[in-house]
Amino acid sequence: MLSAFTVKEDLLSPIPPSADPNQLAHAVWIDLVNPTTEEIKTVETFSGIALPKIQETKELEASSHYEVYPTGFQINCLFLVKVEETFENITAAFLCNNRCLISLCSREIPTIRQLQRQWQTGTRLKNDPVSTIVALLEIKIDRLADMSEEAYLSIEKISHQIFQRDNNDLEETIDNLSIQDDLIGKIRLCLMDGQRDLNFVLRRGHLTEDNIKNVNDMLEDIKTLLTHNTFLSERIDFLLNAALGFINIEQNKIIKIFSIAAVVLMPPTVIASIYGMNFHGMPELSWKWGYPLSLLLMVLAGISPYLFFKRKGWL
Repeated sequence: MLSAFTVKEDLLSPIPPSADPNQLAHAVWIDLVNPTTEEIKTVETFSGIALPKIQETKELEASSHYEVYPTGFQINCLFLVKVEETFENITAAFLCNNRCLISLCSREIPTIRQLQRQWQTGTRLKNDPVSTIVALLEIKIDRLADMSEEAYLSIEKISHQIFQRDNNDLEETIDNLSIQDDLIGKIRLCLMDGQRDLNFVLRRGHLTEDNIKNVNDMLEDIKTLLTHNTFLSERIDFLLNAALGFINIEQNKIIKIFSIAAVVLMPPTVIASIYGMNFHGMPELSWKWGYPLSLLLMVLAGISPYLFFKRKGWL
């Protein structure tokens, strides 16, 4: 899908779709989401830049993350996007030249749509490509901060479930911890990517004083969020160990019950086995009170170890 925007009355305004490259002559932002071959050719004809393949933008090497052209540069940014019930890091490539900004990604990214809506509905437009990237990164960092706060609240809820036993299903609790750990890891990766992108933009130059201030502020925010992210990771590790410890305690209790039951039943079993042999030379077989006496011995033999364990505090 190809979406192009121009500036009208200091606001972002969409350009009607067309396969004619001349329609993009006044475009300040061309947004490509999982584009077709024809759409890529249209943009390449207009911009004079060979667009990268979407798969190439996902590479993590520094040499593949940035590329500098004589008239601009390319930068690949990670955005954390919720896909169905899970979160994924989606890469978007931004190509800046003297004419416009070109964004390329495999699926729609809410951060990009949010900025486009803001600039279409009254927020002052920053129509140079570098300022647009800085504004996108600012929204990205804010979203990651909000998601980190939500993750902290979720982890605290899980902590109460573990230590206050509000939820006895510890296996489900471990599943929830694994989900939060996966989210925290993806947030951290996205923050580190944002830090790298901001440093590149800062080194690249051609920033206004406001942009330089915003970039420095975001770098400080990322440092704080990375520290908070490390704390959350350590918290998850602690809670996971605690949950596994409680599971082991519950299992040990069950094993202890079976062990004590086996010890308690062992003497009665021995007595029953002795008098179940039915040898002719056993004098107790002819006793009138032999059967009641054997039952009494079995009861006493079972009660004695039980009382002993109870006195020791093992029950």
